[in-house]
Amino acid sequence: QVQLVESGGGLVQPGGSLRLSCAASGSILRINAMGWYRQAPGKQRELVAAINSGGSTNYADSVKGRFTISRDTARNTVYLQLNSLKPEDTAVYYCNAGVVTYRGLHDYWGQGTQVTVSS
Repeated sequence: QVQLVESGGGLVQPGGSLRLSCAASGSILRINAMGWYRQAPGKQRELVAAINSGGSTNYADSVKGRFTISRDTARNTVYLQLNSLKPEDTAVYYCNAGVVTYRGLHDYWGQGTQVTVSS
């Protein structure tokens, strides 16, 4: 069994910053790509940023230059640094990881963490 646990969400003013963390635990042999998605009320879940096992990253156009994804492979943890936050960044942010266990490769999701950008 694998669990992803997110932390770091909260309420921040426009222009502010937050750092999200997501730690994976369980019977993990290897983690491939890790990523962050978000879902705002009434909208579909969208990819925010992803990082593969080699460290290559990709970002949604709406967050390029403001958000930075990174990972600590030894700790099975992925981070998302959110800078210059805008009200439109308000959403529930979900961590995702492709995890290899003895049962094979499976996709796992965290429970989500709320980010609210408001004055």
